[in-house]
Amino acid sequence: MRRRPNYLAGVGSLIWLFLIGLPLYVMLVATVQPQSKYSQNGPVSFPRSFTLENYTGAFNSGFGQYFLNTLIVTVCVIGLVLLLVPPLAYAIVRSRSRVTSQIFRLFLLGLAIPAQAVIVPMFYLISKAGLYDNLLGVILPTAAFCLPMSALILSGAMRDISPELFEAMAMDGASPRRMFFQLVVPLSGGGLSTIVVFSALQAWNGFLFPLVLTQSESTKLITLGLYNFQTEHGINIPGLLAAVVLSMVPVLLVYLFARRALVQGLMGVGGK
Repeated sequence: MRRRPNYLAGVGSLIWLFLIGLPLYVMLVATVQPQSKYSQNGPVSFPRSFTLENYTGAFNSGFGQYFLNTLIVTVCVIGLVLLLVPPLAYAIVRSRSRVTSQIFRLFLLGLAIPAQAVIVPMFYLISKAGLYDNLLGVILPTAAFCLPMSALILSGAMRDISPELFEAMAMDGASPRRMFFQLVVPLSGGGLSTIVVFSALQAWNGFLFPLVLTQSESTKLITLGLYNFQTEHGINIPGLLAAVVLSMVPVLLVYLFARRALVQGLMGVGGK
């Protein structure tokens, strides 16, 4: 049978592409223009002069240190999530105990608690622990708020593993530890990729915890470092947008390499 073209979907896709592409075009064009000529011909006009001073100026203003701090926080958060969530999700899926089920439901209450509601006691705990103005003081709460959603995603992916595979390995005398490393982890690649991307986005784009729990220039993250482009005399818009573009590159790279596994992992939430 011959398929009829869906013109309405095509028009909708073009409108969506325009709405998404126009802000990106304006942002990229602004980053290669001098600050003095940025607004002369309007934000959507094609630039008549090109410069990379906005990108070099971003690094001269401390962007390199902010980038490194954010990278450290992101890698550590991902490491903690990958260390804690897979065993937790495995216990949730394989255990038949009511206690485990109740603990999992209590654990998921973290999804209903916004970070803004606990930022004051969090600040008190971090200060008393001597971690204020320390990257570790940002890593721990960020990872903690990633755990509930990550456990939900990964447990949903693990439920899609056929029970017959577990029975076959049990008949071969495999221990639960061997099942976990040789069966569950390899077949949960989509879920693992999903929680890695989710945790990376939460850590990379985090604003509230770095704002409240850090103070000095040496511990600033990218989200706070963008304020350096705002002075009492105005805002360096091309320089600010150049820093935004640089901060977007790692997240885009992670998404491009993990997008297929990300979609598969999200489709597995909740099991079959």
